Amino acid sequence: MQGHVQGVNPRTRTLILVVVTIATFLNPFTGSSINLALPLIGEEFGTDAVILSWIPTSYLLSTAIFLLPAGRFGDMMGRGRVFAWGTLLYTSASLLTVFTPHIPFLLGCRFLQGLGSAMVFSNAVAIIAEVYPPGERGRALGLNVMAVYGGLTLGPFLGGLLTQYLGWRSIFGVTIFLGAVVLASVRRLPASLSGTVREPFDIRGAVLSAAIMVLFFVGISTLPATSGIAAVVLSLGLLLVFVRVEDATPSPLFPLHLFRENRSFAYSNASALINYCATFAVTFLMSLYLQVVQGLNPAFAGLVLLVQPMVQMIFSPFTGRLSDRVPPGDLASIGLIISAASLLGFSFLSEETPLFVVILLLAVLGTGLAFFSAPNTNAIMGAVSRHHYGVASAMLATMRSIGMMLSMGMVMVAFALLLGDVALTPAVSGPFLTCMQAVFLVLFLLSVAGALVSRQKETGLQFPAG
Repeated sequence: MQGHVQGVNPRTRTLILVVVTIATFLNPFTGSSINLALPLIGEEFGTDAVILSWIPTSYLLSTAIFLLPAGRFGDMMGRGRVFAWGTLLYTSASLLTVFTPHIPFLLGCRFLQGLGSAMVFSNAVAIIAEVYPPGERGRALGLNVMAVYGGLTLGPFLGGLLTQYLGWRSIFGVTIFLGAVVLASVRRLPASLSGTVREPFDIRGAVLSAAIMVLFFVGISTLPATSGIAAVVLSLGLLLVFVRVEDATPSPLFPLHLFRENRSFAYSNASALINYCATFAVTFLMSLYLQVVQGLNPAFAGLVLLVQPMVQMIFSPFTGRLSDRVPPGDLASIGLIISAASLLGFSFLSEETPLFVVILLLAVLGTGLAFFSAPNTNAIMGAVSRHHYGVASAMLATMRSIGMMLSMGMVMVAFALLLGDVALTPAVSGPFLTCMQAVFLVLFLLSVAGALVSRQKETGLQFPAG
């Protein structure tokens, strides 16, 4: 088993978990809240839908670009230090957002929030892994996962109330308050959460990884256009260059031997990529299904969609604790199989499907994701030595980002090929259903493949403590 910080008493560990969990809650809460406020922001600044779409996109792109560098900096300079600076940057950018005079300023603030989010997310899991011994780590990671889905669950509800009664800027008031709480407590992080890697930072690797993420992100978002295909192909070409550069670098941004020599780490990350690729688009597709086919209003559809993250939030602490006693690869495989069952069920939805069936399928999906997320995270952090916690945490977050992009990319390609340029109205509910069912069958097959990949990792080796 891997080493952790010695001499951290249970009370201090609990405080660290609370601080890290609050910071982890902030990002999904703000992201899911601000999406509801986009129409009001567009109305205030007279902005079209394309520009508005860059408000969440600039944040997601910035986060994806900086995850690996931030994780590496955490290993080098100290995870507690990078985590604290990330929280400060995120909170400061939120404060600036309250005084936004125009859209370019808002986009800049969202980009800075993405950088702060990368610094927090790439080190949060690493900090938990470092202060909790292996026998207790799964429970702590489960609570951390619960915070993520708590943010996704409460964001639309509280964000809607705040936007309606206090204006969209009030959303960032919550972020500022909770960020201040974290900053006031972060000084209690033990001094032993310092950098353990005394090597130069890999600037070439960081630039290449940023270029890969930008090209891939832009390419996926414009598929199936020729420019989108070209951007994706170019990003894959740069990925090959990145591998060669990292192999030739004495202190690489990401140590590729973790994938080559550590079966457990490689398969856990691969299954994470497949899981997010198979499940991220569900909310988007079901939102359209509930409104276009079932005829629900946006508010009611939003309430129905809350079922999945609520169920995951409830079960994640249990599955995290269970992964301390049961091989986490087995639990993650079970989770992917449960998710696959729900995805197969979604492929049979029709205009006559009762609403309770949709709710049941969303609950099943939430259960599957709960069985996957915390145990798989526990498997990844348990497969590396202590001085690689930062890059391991960052790689998991990167797999999540890429999986999400691929998931939406598949949907966009399917829409373009099977629906074309038609507006999504009840008049085209038949073709939309056909398209949606085809996508869900593909997602079902992906989830089954992910279960097979996840099961393989239990035969992997683990690094010794260090």
